[in-house]
Amino acid sequence: MTATEARNLLTDNPALYAARFPDPDHTAGRFVDDILQAHLPSDATAFQRTSVLDLGCGTGRDLGYLADRGYRCHGIDQSEAMVHYAQQKYEGVTASVGDLRDFAVSERFDAVICLDSSLLYCHTDSELESCLRCARAHLRSGGLLVVEMRNGAFFLGNTELLDGPTHSCFSWHGSTWRAETTLRIDHAAQLLRRRRHWQIPDTTDELVQTSAWRLLFPLELTGHLQRAGFAVRAMFDSPGPRTDAGWPTRSAPGDFPDLGESPMSGDRMHVIAQAI
Repeated sequence: MTATEARNLLTDNPALYAARFPDPDHTAGRFVDDILQAHLPSDATAFQRTSVLDLGCGTGRDLGYLADRGYRCHGIDQSEAMVHYAQQKYEGVTASVGDLRDFAVSERFDAVICLDSSLLYCHTDSELESCLRCARAHLRSGGLLVVEMRNGAFFLGNTELLDGPTHSCFSWHGSTWRAETTLRIDHAAQLLRRRRHWQIPDTTDELVQTSAWRLLFPLELTGHLQRAGFAVRAMFDSPGPRTDAGWPTRSAPGDFPDLGESPMSGDRMHVIAQAI
């Protein structure tokens, strides 16, 4: 495989993506399920199944978990390969090709979710504002927007993720895939830029791909949400599905973690916002 054969190695190959980012305990799905059960108004879904729209649904893994839990699930993703994979892999999941920066689905939902820093592909204020307006337009009154992403505030004086390249490897179909990843901050654009150098198994081919995420700060995001018609109900850095501590397993119904006062200094940001 050469650089001309892959626009994005992982998103063009959903099964490879699933092998690279496994979630055998369904941590992200449980995170969403717990939040919706704890924060969604009890009368919102009294006579029907709770409906969820996933922005940047990827392989559909999280929607698949939610569908098994009784949710009615739809996802959008820019990758046609991901959309096809999600619908073939997970029963009860529908998906369509779409751009989270400006999308239209012909119904309203009880919840919109946007996980794993997908919101940060909105690189400019206008893109972010458009995404949030679309999310609000697709929510019923009182519905929830649940977002999980990198925390821009983490990088204020912290170079932990920037000090040098990181190396990763994983096995898939009997071969070992290796990558070297370097992150740097583009201060002028307020972006975290990534350069990933892949070594393709069983060949001498190499592939270098780049991407970037917007660095959003808690107060900044709160303002954008308010202007889009949301009220922030909770914002915290931990626990969460991609934090070191992970998302706790509930020991009993209604056993929801106490989020408390969060310092917002961790590397992840989680937001629960309500459509008003």
